[in-house]
Amino acid sequence: MKTAILVLCSAALLFSQLTHAKPDQDKGLPPGLAKKLDKGQPLPPGWQIKLSPGQFLAYDYYRRGTVLRKPDADGIITIQIEGTVIELFEHSREIVRILEGRR
Repeated sequence: MKTAILVLCSAALLFSQLTHAKPDQDKGLPPGLAKKLDKGQPLPPGWQIKLSPGQFLAYDYYRRGTVLRKPDADGIITIQIEGTVIELFEHSREIVRILEGRR
């Protein structure tokens, strides 16, 4: 009986932790800002792209990037977005390295 209660309590704790985890969301830009970017206009200072290795690049930014180097054997692709060169995994869009400046 004690074993069943222990297993039940452990399962409840495990599932409660999973329900509180934040889901991965790939939020895009609001429609008005997306139109501005499509026209080639810059984003307002608060919406400028803020990136760091380990983060996932939003699809809106990835789509606007220019491919500089095709995927290598590890699946790492190099793209340029607004003057910033970024190396990331092609399928997950996880940022590996950020290289400032143009190439």
